[in-house]
Amino acid sequence: MKIITLLTDFGMKDPYAGIMKGIILSINPGVTIVDITHEIDPQDIREGAFIIEEYCRYFPDGTIHLCVVDPTVGSARRPIIVAKDSHFFIGPDNGLFTLLYRDDYEAYAIENSDLMRREISSTFHGRDIFAPAAAHLSTGFHPSAFGRMVHDAARFADIFPVIEGNRIAGEVVRFDRFGNAITNIHINILKRFFRGRPFTVSIDDMSFAEIHKSYYEGSYVCLIGSSGYLEFGCYQGSFMREKGLRKGDPVYISPGPEG
Repeated sequence: MKIITLLTDFGMKDPYAGIMKGIILSINPGVTIVDITHEIDPQDIREGAFIIEEYCRYFPDGTIHLCVVDPTVGSARRPIIVAKDSHFFIGPDNGLFTLLYRDDYEAYAIENSDLMRREISSTFHGRDIFAPAAAHLSTGFHPSAFGRMVHDAARFADIFPVIEGNRIAGEVVRFDRFGNAITNIHINILKRFFRGRPFTVSIDDMSFAEIHKSYYEGSYVCLIGSSGYLEFGCYQGSFMREKGLRKGDPVYISPGPEG
């Protein structure tokens, strides 16, 4: 049995996510559909990219991930299928799959009109292109049946933290439901750069000289979240509201007193 996951910025007020499910089930009624989230902040491709990387690893080989965060729907941007680590990702070629491109992958354009709906809306490719592609892929089509290989997939050039002299410069990329501020700084970067040496983490007007274990260890905490990325929390409160933070706010990690 095939699994198709859904990740979108559609929300639940409108019928868009449900319509995509209807299209999928009309082509392959035996598929299992799993909602990951439909609450990506509207048009926030970068947020979608980080959540895709976070959740996909927990699904079995062969899972098809249908991901639609598509502010330029109807433009010349390509619809694509990305094959990586025995998983398949379907969505717009707009940088949404940037974090998948760090290792080996294959990408294919979705061009075969026989595997789309007959009439294509310029505003709802999720219904007319992406959902049919996911459903047909789940019935056994190879990605190459959809179109030519893509060797120039779109990606964000500035999605990763950068090294500025002796410090790491990153940023807040998203907030979860609890108001925790999640950054683009992965624990692996910290390990490689500081190699066990002390460091200080700075955000807004706050500095942390240690990484906490969990959210209860202080009024404000700095920790490595379950996704492996550095984040900031407020015990029984919202770090986002308390500190007035926004996406894109800078985070710096510098050598500590003994560094």
